[in-house]
Formats: sequence, C-alpha cells, structure tokens
Amino acid sequence: MRIVQVQHVYQLTFMPRLFPVNCYLVEEDDGFTLIDAGLPYSAKGIEQAAVRMGKPIMRIVLTHAHEDHVGALDRLKARYPDAQVFISRRDARLLQGDVSLETDEPNTPIRGSVPKGILTRPDVLLEDGDPVGSLLAISTPGHTPGSMAFLDTRTRALIAGDAFQVRGGVAVSGRLKPLFPFPALATWNKESSLESAKKLALFKPSLLAVGHGNMLQHPQPQLERAIMEMEQHLTMSYKG
Repeated sequence: MRIVQVQHVYQLTFMPRLFPVNCYLVEEDDGFTLIDAGLPYSAKGIEQAAVRMGKPIMRIVLTHAHEDHVGALDRLKARYPDAQVFISRRDARLLQGDVSLETDEPNTPIRGSVPKGILTRPDVLLEDGDPVGSLLAISTPGHTPGSMAFLDTRTRALIAGDAFQVRGGVAVSGRLKPLFPFPALATWNKESSLESAKKLALFKPSLLAVGHGNMLQHPQPQLERAIMEMEQHLTMSYKG
C-alpha cells in the first residue's frame, strides 16, 4: 500500500503499479472521514494507516457501490462500530445487490461488479448538497445511477470516485482509455457521466482525487480537456 498526502487528504493506494485502487482518509478535527472501502483485503491497511496517523475513523463514506469501493466495508464497520456509514440514497439499493432501474432513469444496464452479501447498512442516505463534516456531497450520476463526489469546503479538494479516471489518461467516466479500460467498461450511462463531469468542473477544484490513478493538483485544464474529448466521442457515436 502506498500513502500520499496533499492538504487534508491522504490517498491510500492498493496495487499501485498493476491495478491501482484508491481510498482516502480526509482529516477532520474529530478524526478521519474514510472515502471508499477498497477491496476486501484493504481493511488492514486502512486501519494501520489511521493508527499510524493517530486519529480514529469516524465516518465511512462511499462514492458508489461497486465492489472495489465497498469491499472492506463489513470488516471496517466491525472494527469501527461507532463510525457512521454514508452513501447516496440511490446507490444504497446497489449496495444491497439491487440492479433494477428507476422509472425516470435512462434505460441502460447497470454495469460493473455490484456487491453481493454486504451486511452493513448505511446510517445516512445522502442527497445532493448534504454536508459530511467539512465535505460537500455532490450528486454525480453516470458511472452508477447514484454516484457521488465530495468537495472539501476548506481547500476545494475534490474526491470524485469514478466520475473521472486518471490511470491510463484523464477521462470522463465512460470514455475508454485502452491502457486502463476498466472504469469505462463499468460505466452505466455516458451521457449522464458527461453532465456530471461538467458539474464538477464548475467547482474549479484545487485537487482531483479519484478511484484509479494519482492525485492531480490544479486539474482544471485536464478536466476541461477530458470533457471536450467526451463530447466529441458522443457526437461521433450519434453520427455513427
């Protein structure tokens, strides 16, 4: 496991060279907010990182309900029983293995590895604009119907889940990058992803931290380029 700190954000990366899977410890006055729970074996490394830095994990926040973001949830909840678990109201259904669509959603199938057998139930179901400590919850449907990103209101650091990828090239979720195609292959709806990416870019984040790839400081040019590339890709798809 690799640990990199920028501002209040600690990026914990498992398998950094082969298939990087990130989760994040965001430092607060009362302890840490953990964003995403990695793979099932990630629990020990996450716990050790928090212990090393001398603060407890007070909140467990999930950007979305794919297995590589919730894998260690049950083990972490057992280790930190008083930690509140947060997820969007919409992806709480995915967390329970329900892949059915709601009537007002685009009729594209939910993709990616949806968990089976997660026992932990969320304490808080998030809506767009909800506060989580110093973080602002931002609804970003696209990768999954209920994906969320989190903006640190102190520094404008953005932890965006899989709304963007950095590994293999900066891209909006759903835009295939051959060197690391997995986020695109697991994306539910490209058009929704594009709208969410535009929404996030309006916040002009100081830092971009995502599920796969290194953190980017001052990422606005890369975000705008990725959005333009996705727009062109979708335009060509419609013409085809």
